[in-house]
Amino acid sequence: MNISYKWLKRYIDFSLTPAELTAALTSLGLECDHVEEVESIKGGLKGIVIGKVLTCEPHPNSDHLHITTVDLGSGEPQTIVCGAPNVAAGQTVVVATIGTTLYDGDKEFQIKKSKIRGVESNGMICAEDEIGVGESHDGIMVLPDSVAAGTPAAKYFNVESDYCLEVELTPNRVDAASHYGVARDLKALFTRNSFENGCTDSLPEVNIPSVESFAPDRNDGAVEICVDDTQGAPRYSGVTIRNVEVKESPEWLRTLLLAIGQRPINNIVDITNFILNGIGQPLHCFDLAKVKGEKIVVRTCPAGTKFVTLDGVERTLHEKDLMICNSEEPMCIAGVFGGLESGVTADTKDVFIESAYFNPTRVRLTARRHGLNTDASFRYERGADPNITVYAAKLAAVLIKELAGGEICGNIEDIYPAPVADAEIALSLDYCESLIGKRIPDELVIAILRALEISVERDPENADILNLRVPTYRVDVTRPCDVVEEILRVYGYNNVEFGTEMHANLSPQGDTDLSYALQQLVSNRLTGEGFMEILNNSLSAASYYEKSEQLPIDGCVKVMNPLSGDLSVMRRTLLFGGLESISHNINRKAENLRFYEFGNVYHKDTDKESTVEKPLAPFHESMELGIWMTGDYTLPSWNRKAVESSAFDLKGIVFNIFRVLGLPSGAIVCTQDSDEFFSARLNIKTRAGKRIGELGILRGNLLKRFDIGQSVVYAALDWDSLFKLVAKHQVTYAPLPKTQPVKRDLALLIDSDVSFSQIEETVRKAERKLLKSVTLFDVYEGKNLPAGKKSYAISITLQDDEKTLNDKQIDAVMQKIIKALTQSGAELR
Repeated sequence: MNISYKWLKRYIDFSLTPAELTAALTSLGLECDHVEEVESIKGGLKGIVIGKVLTCEPHPNSDHLHITTVDLGSGEPQTIVCGAPNVAAGQTVVVATIGTTLYDGDKEFQIKKSKIRGVESNGMICAEDEIGVGESHDGIMVLPDSVAAGTPAAKYFNVESDYCLEVELTPNRVDAASHYGVARDLKALFTRNSFENGCTDSLPEVNIPSVESFAPDRNDGAVEICVDDTQGAPRYSGVTIRNVEVKESPEWLRTLLLAIGQRPINNIVDITNFILNGIGQPLHCFDLAKVKGEKIVVRTCPAGTKFVTLDGVERTLHEKDLMICNSEEPMCIAGVFGGLESGVTADTKDVFIESAYFNPTRVRLTARRHGLNTDASFRYERGADPNITVYAAKLAAVLIKELAGGEICGNIEDIYPAPVADAEIALSLDYCESLIGKRIPDELVIAILRALEISVERDPENADILNLRVPTYRVDVTRPCDVVEEILRVYGYNNVEFGTEMHANLSPQGDTDLSYALQQLVSNRLTGEGFMEILNNSLSAASYYEKSEQLPIDGCVKVMNPLSGDLSVMRRTLLFGGLESISHNINRKAENLRFYEFGNVYHKDTDKESTVEKPLAPFHESMELGIWMTGDYTLPSWNRKAVESSAFDLKGIVFNIFRVLGLPSGAIVCTQDSDEFFSARLNIKTRAGKRIGELGILRGNLLKRFDIGQSVVYAALDWDSLFKLVAKHQVTYAPLPKTQPVKRDLALLIDSDVSFSQIEETVRKAERKLLKSVTLFDVYEGKNLPAGKKSYAISITLQDDEKTLNDKQIDAVMQKIIKALTQSGAELR
């Protein structure tokens, strides 16, 4: 929301500088961190003065240039070479002196001393478009002779300076989306300051434009209004004005709009924008020549109806979209955007001014459906003031008569079947004190509330109770705590002192605390290994799941009111968000990446239904840990080559996580396969068959969808399952064993489709007491082996922590292991 410093002064008188005003608004909760000086003419015509052309001679080396001497009112005349065809001696002209900056749209250039065809030139005689006061470039500007040489051009052209303050509004503060709303907050702040300074006799007032001059010029000519959908339009007001003259707005109006970054259009449209930004009420102006039947009908249209909006886009209407129609067809999406054929043009003679209150939810849903975000929808969908529509319509009529002429046809038409009443709240001053932590003087509390236009009456039976009536402009103030928040933000959070005591309760740690502590442990480990943590949106694009067999769209939790198609479902996996991050980085030449993310994933069970008792029965939420690697695992240097990240590197990192969490490697079983996303995948489970996660190499066709042209390996760990597993694990101290481990190697001939995890499983089942580890240290496939066979060399470590193993014990264990391997189909080499 942009606020003009001078425009704000039209509503409330103050002496704050722009910087002080910025600090004051921020203290009120209207965060303002950007202030920009705005001039009615870009650059403020600095360095440009009025001059008198004393002499004008043809340039000896050019057939179109002239050499002039110009009196700039500063002493010695200056020589200026000019190429304008209309330059002549005796003229009063506009001169840009040396060092002046001129603007051409977003471009700028500086006037420098130069030589043109051998003649020195000390400035530039300007055309009107060159200094921003017009569009003509036919020749230089020639001013009346009465203007004295040396007069600053800024003074002659009446250049005005203003300041534009950019205010960041929180979603609940739509009441401050206008100069009047900001002025109301300032009045409350000044009221507080007056009480602190003991000057309560001269409290500031907010000035709102008067509409007392409003009066119908004729009783006929008003259009008929019919509201068929009062739920979508609880209040609809309007006024008809005929015989207006559409033209350029006066300078004061154009200057105010330009100060807040709005482009003036014509006097009628500019008036609606003036009221929108002035008092916060959106208006819409219809050209009556395009209102068929001269009838306004507020209704919905059948689903699928085509409608072309003001931006020239044809849109398909939803059956719940509220439309402003004439007797035959829709003309405007209510509260959102006008139609292409209903707006005011230079040929418009008769207008209908709409001032309405539309249902915020309906406006919000319609705006999201069509991907529209306008100044009107911004206010309507947050809750406009339903009790200001008639005043706004009268103000528009008064201004149109003043700036465009015309005749007001009848009184304001106002359809308001169910008036919205002020909120009634009983506020206890003791409650206020307990919530704030300080007793604010009763008189100051009452003064702040009244400055915010909240009616205050003390309860006749209990002086501690204030009976309040909150006007409808504050849709977010409905409870006592809301009122206390209003008091505190005006009083100032910094004015509440800290107490000398602090009370705290110590609570035992639960599963959530332990889970968070383990997440920090894993995060520190991964960060130490060169990984960067990422945080992606929990909302995802439905397109990722629409053609997926493994994660079908039916299992997604869909957002009822999506902000866009890319944020329409809750994510079912962390995979896609990480690939988006990888693609973003690779496109910026960061190709060696290691990412991890802790995040929730969401799933809908289509076999279950929501019931009154269990409305969330089909929906599930769980936490995952995603790990991505791509590019080089080790960078090249003078003594080694680059090594690309592989699934085996990722497996080592994942198993290190298990080790850090206290999960023994022997408790994990891996099986290999592939699926829709992985060209090669390891399924990670416990020996009891409980899934922990998966890791592997992502398919090329998946990476292509994200514009990734290099290999990516990915691991997804089910954190909830992993946490339950490691939470039971008790880490206890054990002294180092006094005995030495014994290692035995075996060379096995096995079928090509047998994996090491199967070999390991067989060995562990054969010996559980003395076996410490089983590792694979060599794989051979090729010559001298039968077809369909491969050779594994495994190392087996045995150890008894209490006593040294003898050969007899070792041989017995090894024979038992060999027998188990042989029975499983392996052969000793």
